[in-house]
Amino acid sequence: MGIFIAIIVVLSWLAHLLYSLLEVPVSATSFWMYFHILLQAYLYTGLFITGHDAIHGLVGKSREINTLFGWISSVLFAGLSYNRLRKNHYLHHQFPATDKDPDYYSQSQNFFLWWFIFLRRYATVWQFLFMAAMFNILRFWFELDQLVLFWIVPAVIATFQLFFVGTYLPHRKPHVETMAPHKARSQPGPHWWAMLSCYFFGYHWEHHEVPRVPWWQLYREKDRTKEERSVQ
Repeated sequence: MGIFIAIIVVLSWLAHLLYSLLEVPVSATSFWMYFHILLQAYLYTGLFITGHDAIHGLVGKSREINTLFGWISSVLFAGLSYNRLRKNHYLHHQFPATDKDPDYYSQSQNFFLWWFIFLRRYATVWQFLFMAAMFNILRFWFELDQLVLFWIVPAVIATFQLFFVGTYLPHRKPHVETMAPHKARSQPGPHWWAMLSCYFFGYHWEHHEVPRVPWWQLYREKDRTKEERSVQ
């Protein structure tokens, strides 16, 4: 099931990108242009979540399958380094919301400053070279405004979505007792909003508590946790 869902996410991202580049007119007054930009951003978020599940070994049963899907998803998401993602994410789970956590910025809780530091820690020289090369190749087939609006802008929006729902909201201060031991909080729900906002990644305490649960089953873990706490 994990492989099937990962394939659906990757192919949906690719199919919608090609559709947007080929069929969606660029017009500042077009509702559909903005709709497809946001939809592509949502699919970009799905790419990252797929790479994240690969890090936890949740896409397939073998390490090779997870590495393959993790690499594909990371490269398609703005040329990210899967090896750096994996290394940083392990540290994030080991030292959540501390100075040793590469996803956390203890010196300030300012959203934009933290977001900038977050991006800088994942950026590589090879990423910029790869994206520059891809941009120049794609310019042979597509117009500049199309590439910016349907390929680049959605990726930037997705980084906001992932950072806001998956890092800033769960781990920002104050760190209260209910966030222990992961210094993480969770969205209250409902499930449809958790899926729409970030593929259930807002159920972040549950993810830290049981990292072996794939993103598409986190809602069940949320229900189980809620039931246990209500009994207590």
